Amino acid sequence: MLSGCKSAPELTQANALALIQAKYDQTPAVGAIITVDQAGLARGVTAKYWARTKLYPNNYWADFTLTPEGKKVLKLQKGGDVMEWHPENAGDKNFSVAVVTVAANHLKAHDAGDAQDEVGGTKSVSYVESVNLDGVPNDLQIMSRAPGNKLTSRHIATFALDGGAWKLQSIN
Repeated sequence: MLSGCKSAPELTQANALALIQAKYDQTPAVGAIITVDQAGLARGVTAKYWARTKLYPNNYWADFTLTPEGKKVLKLQKGGDVMEWHPENAGDKNFSVAVVTVAANHLKAHDAGDAQDEVGGTKSVSYVESVNLDGVPNDLQIMSRAPGNKLTSRHIATFALDGGAWKLQSIN
């Protein structure tokens, strides 16, 4: 009798993405962290997310308190409801404050590359991970596009054959 070799099933881009997305969907949904720069600060005032409650004698430090409308859509990453805008000097364009959206979502995986054979019979797939801004108001979405915000990043997922099927082993 001839017996054939059992070969491993193919790990396609679609299969890899489905396994990665399933992992993301199993983790608790989280709000997106948005770095608010000077333009974002002004947009937040216009959107009525926060209002200036204190101006310091140097005329460039100020405290902003979240409004009831702001509390519906974001929270301060450091906690509390007072945003301390304290740049190093009046011309400091690099100062920012982090806020977190109330709308919580799962990360999204997309743009997977072809599976690559690795040592030990595993395979790796490079892909793009994106922050999901579904349900986030337009003003916050615009703030999220400012420099300093990282909405996408490239990762490598490693897969191992387990019982004749590919399983996600790790994400780096």
